Amino acid sequence: MKIHALFLTALLVGVLMGCGNAAPDEAASLSDRTINVVATTSMVADLVKVIGGDRVAVTGLMGPGVDPHLYKASEGDVARMAGADVIFYNGLHLEGKMTEVFEQMQRRDIRTFAVAEAIAEARLLASPTYTGSYDPRVWFDVSLWREAAEETARALAELDSTHAPTYAANLDAYLGELDSLDAYARRRVAEVPANQRVLITSHDAFGYFGEAYGFEVRGLQGISTATEAGTADVQALAAFVAERQIPALFVESSVSPRGIQAVREAVRARGFDVAIGGTLYGDALGAPGTPEESYLGTFRANIDTIVEALASGGAS
Repeated sequence: MKIHALFLTALLVGVLMGCGNAAPDEAASLSDRTINVVATTSMVADLVKVIGGDRVAVTGLMGPGVDPHLYKASEGDVARMAGADVIFYNGLHLEGKMTEVFEQMQRRDIRTFAVAEAIAEARLLASPTYTGSYDPRVWFDVSLWREAAEETARALAELDSTHAPTYAANLDAYLGELDSLDAYARRRVAEVPANQRVLITSHDAFGYFGEAYGFEVRGLQGISTATEAGTADVQALAAFVAERQIPALFVESSVSPRGIQAVREAVRARGFDVAIGGTLYGDALGAPGTPEESYLGTFRANIDTIVEALASGGAS
């Protein structure tokens, strides 16, 4: 990881020396043209598109099914970031392998905004693995994603004050959609008996979801997917599932299903038949052209998958 970060830092320096930083008059002209944005994750890219509207052209670095913990920026990615007007990223160490690159960009006056780092620490979940760090997956709590949306609007207005009313109007409309989404989620969750609200997934990504909607959450792996689960982890989770007779387990779109499949087999060996309840969108949105290509669509799809599997006693 350190070697890759040093490589990217050296590459960034070379790119910047070749193209130079934006001149003051170029920065001032943002109100007269479309703003060129680079966003890291698909969730952040979607958020900037919604709030920026026609004022932004967004390039997302991480597509559907990409795990941001394991993502390694390419030479082309570095060039795109260095040539952007602004970079939006999640922050809270989600894009772990890119942190040093962001720091280098900030030193060279390339504007960057971490949408999740505007959220008050009191509302964040502490990482059980890394002291002093927080779970970065704030999008699993709609109320926290509202704050990320507000930070995005603030950042765009800071860059382009002329069109601040446009960003404010887009934000207002989106907050209404988020409120409707949250209400939908709560209505659907009420269909699951309280004693069945246990969510077992590939890794510990759904902590905010559990806090917001009243689920006990267990992941085979920890918050990060950088290290794989071992046999002891599989057996411990299988014992928990069999003892509690949890009807369904869930795989994630950005994590290999092998671990959860191993847990299922271990549970069956204990005499209890647990189902795979479906695939959840964890660290990335769905494919372009599907309802799940947006944050609203993926969150709704996750809710429907979870409720239908747990309320019915397991899917397949």
